[in-house]
Amino acid sequence: MRLVRPSMEWENEHRAYVVEWGPKRLIPSGFEIEGFESYEVYLQELSKREKGHGKWLPCSNYLLVNEENRILGMLDIRHELNDFLYRIGGHIGYSVLPSERRRGYATYILAEALHKCRELGMDKVLITCDEDNIGSAKVIMNNGGIEDHSETDADGIVKRRFWFNL
Repeated sequence: MRLVRPSMEWENEHRAYVVEWGPKRLIPSGFEIEGFESYEVYLQELSKREKGHGKWLPCSNYLLVNEENRILGMLDIRHELNDFLYRIGGHIGYSVLPSERRRGYATYILAEALHKCRELGMDKVLITCDEDNIGSAKVIMNNGGIEDHSETDADGIVKRRFWFNL
């Protein structure tokens, strides 16, 4: 397994990931490709977002791919936090394809994300998950996350917050 940057090479796999994900909101949301004229336009917009364009803070985006070049997961690392991300979203957002869950990929992608954060010079990282997402909380704690107080988002969903000292 390896992390790769989104590029034209991954268009078909990215589209297949979105189809399998289904109609619920894609996580991380920066990987949503619906509404773009083409995948190339999406990649151009993603490049702007990564630099901190419009409502987006500077970030780095990766795809987790296996040896068969299938996308298994997606990763978004926000380099800094605004109030919303401090309370609700955190520095790192990731997902694993529904058919590939419970195989250790989330633990792997989070460990790699923390490594990338160290490379970026980050010394403290926040990760959040929904209160009822026991699997995600276990992944975060297994990677060394230290739980802080929870917050409640605008929809009334309680978000558990975990810090990593890098």
